[in-house]
Amino acid sequence: MKIIRYLQVALESIAAHKLRAMLTMLGIIIGVAAVLTTMGIGRGAAANITQRIESQGTNLLTISPGARREGGLSQGGGTAGTLTMDDVSALQDKSLHPDLVFVAPAYSANARLAAESQNAQEMVNGVTAEYAIVRNLGIASGRFIEADEVVQQARVVVLGAQLASDLFGNENPIGLTVRINGEPFRVIGVLKKVGGFGPNNPDRQAYVPISVAQGRLFNAPRHRGAYTVSAIYVQVTSQERMDSSQRQIEATLRLRHNLRADQDNDFWIFNQASLLETAQSISQTMTIFLGAIGAVSLLVGGIGIMNIMLVSVTERTREIGLRKAVGAHDGDILLQFLIEALVLCLFGGMIGVVLAYGVAFVFGQMPAVGFKVVIQPDSLVLALGFSLLSGLIFGIYPAMRATQLDPIVALRSE
Repeated sequence: MKIIRYLQVALESIAAHKLRAMLTMLGIIIGVAAVLTTMGIGRGAAANITQRIESQGTNLLTISPGARREGGLSQGGGTAGTLTMDDVSALQDKSLHPDLVFVAPAYSANARLAAESQNAQEMVNGVTAEYAIVRNLGIASGRFIEADEVVQQARVVVLGAQLASDLFGNENPIGLTVRINGEPFRVIGVLKKVGGFGPNNPDRQAYVPISVAQGRLFNAPRHRGAYTVSAIYVQVTSQERMDSSQRQIEATLRLRHNLRADQDNDFWIFNQASLLETAQSISQTMTIFLGAIGAVSLLVGGIGIMNIMLVSVTERTREIGLRKAVGAHDGDILLQFLIEALVLCLFGGMIGVVLAYGVAFVFGQMPAVGFKVVIQPDSLVLALGFSLLSGLIFGIYPAMRATQLDPIVALRSE
């Protein structure tokens, strides 16, 4: 019952000095809002990065020709034209690779695309029908390239969302003609906008049948009698089979390329899962770092609480003396001032939570930001917990000062 009684006393004291209480809580309000907002920004950015990586394909292995390059230095042997359509056929053999769901080759090169008075220099990818599934490409209108169009070398093209907008504006491009390096192609589909940046942004690329890209558009070189490819994208049955599938692919390609045991691979395999793990690790570190920066504001707010409580003890010296004179124990005085500090921190923390959600809403309405501020329950518990802890820690010293006052001296004070 003491706690309830002193809680009422604390509320009365706060109500009697509203401006002082508000200024005291300001540090906690800003601190809690800063912690929640900075952690929310970190988690929102992490979720955005993860979504972009996953949008490129799930359970994805990317096989590229030539030596792997790290830090600008070659890490193996081979040339840039060591992967061929025969390698693709070998990987599509289910008896050798039962865990590979789809194997999608691609041959890519830059080309000039023109439609009426508009033109652009962008990447054109020669692909198969499975490419859209492997790379998780959504269709906004029309359809993607079909298997018979690859066999028949049909002059059809699918455009990325931004490329379609650049060439045709707001006009529906389905059925219209685009010239690629002067050759006419009929637009059969437009991809959904996925976002991204750099030369590998699907929104700014075009997709044609791989047979057309290799034979008519770019005159792709041959290796051992078969057309070369720029990359092979492989979708594996599950996340658990990624590593074993990678080893099987490596063994198959080394045998096909007649590589001795002492020779390095003339290709390299990139595991999408490893990129996702790295991105998540970096994101977690960034979130903790941003949260720590916000926690500094809570520390400053706690110091503000201590300063105001010390002033409150000084102002209420006579009240403390009177309470001691009528029988209040040191524990009662200590509890009274601690509860007042905790109430200030709790109110400040709650207002800070509301402010943080307000900031998150504003961020969500800004398209230029590109991601949402994600405030999760554990962040709320952490921020409010730290605000109460700061009230407890920084409220102890003023409360102890109050208990040490001599009641006779305190009653004489003005």
